Amino acid sequence: MYYENYQVIRDEKGLTDYQVAKGTGIATSTLSEWKKTMSGGGYTPKVDKLSKIAEFLEVPLSELMDGRSK
Repeated sequence: MYYENYQVIRDEKGLTDYQVAKGTGIATSTLSEWKKTMSGGGYTPKVDKLSKIAEFLEVPLSELMDGRSK
């Protein structure tokens, strides 16, 4: 859940998971596990980590969680 939104925003900004991990202090393994939610496994990071990611990506937390409004 939410990974797809993260992936779109990250790609639009030309960033990699490694760059996001370095910029937020969140382990790359957390991002890897999060990606697995797309195939039914993994887990979603807690709100504190999602907030760090949103801040790093310079988007509101709601955009990361709910996607872009159309």
